[in-house]
Amino acid sequence: MRRLDARVAAVIRIEAVWLAVEPLDMRCGTEAALARVVNVFGSARPHHAYLFANRRTNRMKVLVHDGIGVWLAARRLNQGKFVWSKDTGATLSLSRAQLDALVLGLPWRCIGEAGVITVL
Repeated sequence: MRRLDARVAAVIRIEAVWLAVEPLDMRCGTEAALARVVNVFGSARPHHAYLFANRRTNRMKVLVHDGIGVWLAARRLNQGKFVWSKDTGATLSLSRAQLDALVLGLPWRCIGEAGVITVL
């Protein structure tokens, strides 16, 4: 069973995670989400994940290009909201630790270099 898990994980390898600031209509499917990725990021690159939230930031869609095709996943919080960037027109790159925090609804901006304390 362990070998199968490793092969499945290798299929959906993610090397970079990108966050789009503008909201996405959560009714859209794979084709519309892919069109938005190309429109916002210029292209859908293999092994990259692209994250979008709805206006209320309580739902998220993630489109991943695995090198062969695309995967579209959705996540909904039962309570609270995702911590989302408010920079209009911007796209952000996230680390794996920031992605893990984001999908749980935690303040991901404080993780990594952004969380370094330099002044006492």
